[in-house]
Amino acid sequence: MWHNAYGSENTLHHEDSTMYGRYTKELGEFAKEEALKLEKQRRKEERLRNEELHKYRGKCASKLASAFGFIWKHTFAKLGEDWVFLALLGLIMAFLSFIMDHGISMCNKGRIWLYRDLTIHPFAQYMAWVALPVCLILFSAGFVHIVAPQSIGSGIPEMKTILRGVSLKEYLTFRTLVAKVIGLTATLGSGLPLGKEGPFVHIASIAATLLSKLVTSFQGIYENESRNTEMLAAACAVGVASCFGAPIGGVLFSIEVTTVYFAVRNYWRGFFTAVCGATVFRLLAVWFQKEDTVKAFFQTNFTMDFPFDPQELVVYSLMGVVCGLGGAGYVWSHRQYVLFMRRNKKMNSFLQKNRFLYPGIVALLASTVSFPLGLGQYMAGDLNTHDQVAGLFSNFTWTKGYLSVEESDILRHWTTKNTDVFVSLCGFMLYTWFFSIVCSTIPVPSGSFIPVFKIGAAFGRVVGELIHLSFPKGVRHGKLNTPIIPGGYATVGAAAMAGAVTHTISVSVIVFEMTGQITHIIPIMIAVLIANAIAALLQPSLYDSIILIKKLPYLPDLLPSSSGMYNIYVEDFMVREVKFIWHNMSYHELKSVLKENRRLRVFPLVENPDTMILLGSIQRIELIKVIERHVGRERRLQVV
Repeated sequence: MWHNAYGSENTLHHEDSTMYGRYTKELGEFAKEEALKLEKQRRKEERLRNEELHKYRGKCASKLASAFGFIWKHTFAKLGEDWVFLALLGLIMAFLSFIMDHGISMCNKGRIWLYRDLTIHPFAQYMAWVALPVCLILFSAGFVHIVAPQSIGSGIPEMKTILRGVSLKEYLTFRTLVAKVIGLTATLGSGLPLGKEGPFVHIASIAATLLSKLVTSFQGIYENESRNTEMLAAACAVGVASCFGAPIGGVLFSIEVTTVYFAVRNYWRGFFTAVCGATVFRLLAVWFQKEDTVKAFFQTNFTMDFPFDPQELVVYSLMGVVCGLGGAGYVWSHRQYVLFMRRNKKMNSFLQKNRFLYPGIVALLASTVSFPLGLGQYMAGDLNTHDQVAGLFSNFTWTKGYLSVEESDILRHWTTKNTDVFVSLCGFMLYTWFFSIVCSTIPVPSGSFIPVFKIGAAFGRVVGELIHLSFPKGVRHGKLNTPIIPGGYATVGAAAMAGAVTHTISVSVIVFEMTGQITHIIPIMIAVLIANAIAALLQPSLYDSIILIKKLPYLPDLLPSSSGMYNIYVEDFMVREVKFIWHNMSYHELKSVLKENRRLRVFPLVENPDTMILLGSIQRIELIKVIERHVGRERRLQVV
């Protein structure tokens, strides 16, 4: 006879027959009846709960909640709450990204105005150049420390941990959202070599969590906590999409970076919200920044007829090797610097007592090095991040003799009277490499994707210009000369370096969407795959490295290159002679187990040594207390 969960018999009306028996009641009908019962019970409990809470709510709040709930139930709920929730999430993230970019742009323009237009005295220009970044960094450090220290850093390592099932306190709260948005805007407005992508993934996850709680308050779709993982995975996708206007790359990046097992049913959620976020983000640029039309983040116009020669694939492959080594070196350098700062206990204690000293010194030093009248003239120090990348991706050869007015305007930031473009590009790479590592240790919201992206772009530009100098007429193939496109090399280098540091292949798709072209799809894929393979052999990804540094409760993946690990079973490394205790155990046996296993703090409790049925566990200290209570000195004195 079949029993249901509540113990009632014959619920599906089972009747015996000669072969297996059969159920006379359809399973579908039974499921509908059970679902109806559960729904009635849930509504009854919800009504009782609302009546109880009504006593403690203000009249205005109760009316507002009732009105919103009625509107939601008769509009969005009927349209499909999943669609509405994801569309709202994409819309919110697009507006947040646009507003933050506008604030960052205003800070950058204000800095240039203070430097160029306010004064012409060199010392006054220097003070104007360094004052704003130092003030913004100090404000960001103080604000996030007071409001929500959990907003410090990237956020992707924490999201990887949360999506593995670990609950991190206060990481997805409204306070953290406010601190992350304002702190990140101030940090990037300072002009330091830091990125936006990682923190924006964290911001999107917080926004999704808060929005789901709001929807849940009005009979939403995310009352079931098992849906939280799906919601957070979609949020990570829209975070990248709203940051760069790259919906497809955003979804793939979120899968590679944050999740282990991505449910196929969640693909449409990620793509839908990412498309909503990316579309609105680019439309806002058209409406408010007077863009002609919706276009790529770093628009390029490489030739479509002969973008590259097959012989150049060898160079692209070598670039992948160099970027793989460089990416591993970057992760290693970052970890060693952080560990060095932690090991120096005197310095660490001093900086903790003087919380604003370290951020101020780092911001002052980085701004001093990038001062346009000083060393900054050798590294395009007067350009913001967007203009730097746009210049590196520009579709003309910097080393050619004749330049148009527009080309000369771009090139003047990368050359001086005494140096050529190679000095500026190498100086730019060294500055970004060193200070992106140092600045990432400041207690402010920041990311590292864009800095390594710029390092790779500069390296690719150097390679492209050197190839052009070696073959000024292009690479000859048969009767045709294929021209060298240094901007294409820059895109390949950017993708390969970013992929090596993050251990992702989806960076190549992000580059396609950011540049608006797929002419170099084969070179980019080859370089990214090679760079990723080499970097994965040498170092963990930057995000996994930060997880190790922070000692977050995270179970790492098996290395894809170590196929032998998959042939190792639990029985190969488990403890076979497990020490245990059991019922009806004698005093002598218990004393022997405790005496012979002094390092064990917990012992499994079984029914008896024959059946070995596990009943639970008991701590060593509890066993000692039991012995003392029964045969200890106080007990013996009582008997006497």
